Amino acid sequence: MLREFRLPDLGEGLTESEIVNWHIAVGDTVTLNQVIAEVETAKAVVELPSPYEGVVACLHEQPGTVVEVGSPIVSFEVAAAAGAQPEQAPDAPARREPNLVGYGAVPDSTGRPARRRRAAASAAAEPAPRPAPQPAPVSEAPVSEAPVSERPRSTPPVRKLARDMGIDLAQVRGTGPEGLVVRADVVRAASPAAAPATGTAAESELQPGREERIRISGVRKHTAAAMVASAFTAPHATVFLTVDVTATMDLLARLRAQPDFDGVKLSPLTLAAKAVCLGLRRFPAVNSRWDADAGEIIRYNYVNLGIAAATPRGLTVPNIKEAQKLSLHGLAAAVTALAQTARDGKTAPADLAGGTISISNVGVFGVDAGTPILNPGEAAILALGAVRRQPWEYNGDIALRSMMTLSLSFDHRLVDGEQGAGFLRAVGDVLAEPVLALAMA
Repeated sequence: MLREFRLPDLGEGLTESEIVNWHIAVGDTVTLNQVIAEVETAKAVVELPSPYEGVVACLHEQPGTVVEVGSPIVSFEVAAAAGAQPEQAPDAPARREPNLVGYGAVPDSTGRPARRRRAAASAAAEPAPRPAPQPAPVSEAPVSEAPVSERPRSTPPVRKLARDMGIDLAQVRGTGPEGLVVRADVVRAASPAAAPATGTAAESELQPGREERIRISGVRKHTAAAMVASAFTAPHATVFLTVDVTATMDLLARLRAQPDFDGVKLSPLTLAAKAVCLGLRRFPAVNSRWDADAGEIIRYNYVNLGIAAATPRGLTVPNIKEAQKLSLHGLAAAVTALAQTARDGKTAPADLAGGTISISNVGVFGVDAGTPILNPGEAAILALGAVRRQPWEYNGDIALRSMMTLSLSFDHRLVDGEQGAGFLRAVGDVLAEPVLALAMA
């Protein structure tokens, strides 16, 4: 019995995902919950488990294709006992296929949801009906025999190589199976012998690599939309504070030598996370959200602390749930795990949702200060600048001290200047004298 698996709703209202790669091929036998593919949403790369046990009959989509939620992506041949369904009355609604989270897009009049690829076909072309699943993929016409109407088929590493070399894959003839553009095709296209002759000196100056076009998609597309919405919705205000963090740096050095902190990365960010949680006790307005639809301000009695993470796919802000309950060791472990998961592109959608306040550590890039943009739905974001050794007034004299600049952007609808400044001062006090954390805990 043939069973279709449709792209599931991976949460947070995401409507589409890109097939990054398949871990299976036609003819493979898979088990229930075996990872069969990786897909990239607007927020993270997610592994898809198989909802069936059986043999792969057809892969409906190739790597690099953007697929609408609810569209079939793979068909399985399963045993009748495992996949059989009771008979339905002719007028009964069609059963939905299993999904990871939800049931995906509502089917159209044909019974199947619409889907699109990275580059749409000509608007004048009529969409062809989806063929019935076959035991093997249907061969495609060679690239040279038809105009390119969608992004050339290739693997993610080959696409990256083409971008790095300034090669337009639409102009490359694929020599791999069924016209797949492989590495050798890109290298050949980049060689001087493969370049067309030019007629003028001006033309000869326009060589591949001077410009490249990168499609706005995935995490970067989502981040851009969120930042624009935040910047033009919440009235931002930013305050700055330069803090002598010599005592914090000394404390962290001592803690790193303790056996209890083996394997845990300790940094100023760790202590800043603790300071934020403590400061929110005195300034709860900073941990809130503006609900325009309900005409209410929502104050949180918990802290889901977002940590901005720069990844190859763009900026993500996963958050540590109930951060106010964690010890310094617990926060250090949570930040370390969160950052590694984000860099690997494996952050779960649930970890990106529900944040109440965020920290951005711009100091790791050698930056002293900035004006961070609020994560949508949050009242404040704290930016940590680089720690620099510089002359500073200390005990009535000039001494070489470790200095850091803190920047706090906040939603002025929720937080007034006094509250924003008071909260930033409270965070700075803990970083200047970390022993205060014991008195405030």
